[in-house]
Amino acid sequence: MRDPFDDSPKEACGVFGVIGPDAPVAHLTYLGLYALQHRGQESAGMAVSDGDFLTVVRDMGLVSNVFDDRTLAPLTGHLAIGHTRYSTTGSSTWGNAQPVYRNVGDHQFALGHNGNLTNTAQLAAEHGMLPGTVSSDSDLMAELISAELAQRPGDTSGEAMEAALMAVLPRLEGAFSVVLMDTERVYGWRDPNGLRPLCLGRKDDTWVTGSESPALDIVGATMVREVEAGEVVVLSLDQPPRSLHPFPAERIDPKLCLFEFVYFARPDARLYGQSVHHARVRQGEALAAQAPVEADMVMGVPESGVPAAEGYARASGIPFGQGLVKNRYIGRTFIAPSQEMRALGVRMKFNPLRDNIEGRRIVVVDDSVVRGTTQHQLVRMLREAGAREVHLRLTSPPVRWPCFYGMDFGDSSELLAAKYDVDGIQEFLGVDSLAYIEIHRLLESTGAREAGFCAACFTGEYPIEVPVELSKDVLEEGATTRIDNSASVAAGSVLDQPSLLPADDAHRTP
Repeated sequence: MRDPFDDSPKEACGVFGVIGPDAPVAHLTYLGLYALQHRGQESAGMAVSDGDFLTVVRDMGLVSNVFDDRTLAPLTGHLAIGHTRYSTTGSSTWGNAQPVYRNVGDHQFALGHNGNLTNTAQLAAEHGMLPGTVSSDSDLMAELISAELAQRPGDTSGEAMEAALMAVLPRLEGAFSVVLMDTERVYGWRDPNGLRPLCLGRKDDTWVTGSESPALDIVGATMVREVEAGEVVVLSLDQPPRSLHPFPAERIDPKLCLFEFVYFARPDARLYGQSVHHARVRQGEALAAQAPVEADMVMGVPESGVPAAEGYARASGIPFGQGLVKNRYIGRTFIAPSQEMRALGVRMKFNPLRDNIEGRRIVVVDDSVVRGTTQHQLVRMLREAGAREVHLRLTSPPVRWPCFYGMDFGDSSELLAAKYDVDGIQEFLGVDSLAYIEIHRLLESTGAREAGFCAACFTGEYPIEVPVELSKDVLEEGATTRIDNSASVAAGSVLDQPSLLPADDAHRTP
């Protein structure tokens, strides 16, 4: 279930895959998933094969809750994949934990998916699947691959799986970074827009793929490169990695989720060849230039706000300090029976350092405001701790539009910036000043502005067509002109405009 005290954006999943002749693949997968735990905390699982049999273990909870020495010991083999999940399509239940497993004639395979398909309902209807028989878009993907494999009985050479992928993948739309394994090979691929990350690494004769580079680091692998948008990488024991290209060239249009640089990715990750940590420091420096203020201390909201706070302090000359202590051991299952208890939820996660705050003018740097509940409580805590002024600086633009590609805000009614303009949000949060980073500054901070990004949650420009049934709330707001295939982050585009939505009375946006 959703943590009632954490309204930060949530990613869909983390994926990991490994193949090596003498590698302890189950233990390596455990470590890889541990490094990707931030991408999903609802369930975890892995599949392992010894060449003859494929075994899947999955359960609800954190990686450390699902796996221990007892569960890992019997998982022997030379290839494995793993998955850690946060649900955006499909409910948070054991049945939707991954990897998804299928046994079709002579074929066994398992897959783990990060992202969100936008044409799930259409594909299910086309293939005669009754409503309710497919529990998630990942489940649908497995069904489509199974149907293709069923037409190739007796072929276990690998050609059958490759043919199935070449037939199925071009029919998928949306965001999908996926790892798949049969009994002999590991496959990793990204959608033609590369909305979700995936990288490839190597340690001696062991090959590894994962959502982020820290998952490679933790197992001692060296990052070779990022998997390209629209590419399928085939890993096997008997030959070097090969690439398949199932998508037509006109669909290849890199659009990595910009939120990866703001919040999702670990600071020690590299995306588009750039350091995420350094990008966040540059975001703080850009905010200091864009929105200076007289203050006594700059502090970051742990964890993702801290590098940007360091950058803001460095560029502004205002001392950097610690203002909040985070309880790193709080669980996700605390039940709040009353509004009073819910109001205490943020206090369970953060506690102010009164001696650093009392009587001082504070610049608070955070990554984003989505629903606003966390920041509202944090500002209240800082005031109670004696802060004389609180100035909030955010390293993302206002989140005004739903995401249909794997983040957990699919309804604009949940988004504070869809209801209020900046003045209204400032009043709601109770801060003395508020500034969001300008989109062009955020893009520059990545160090890879021209590489291609999806910024639909900031701009309403969706790189992949959104079906009416998914975008109902957006369409009702009169935003149909923004739901097309023309999203661009080139200089001079709509992303460079300081304001995309006009505000009316009472600080409300339409």
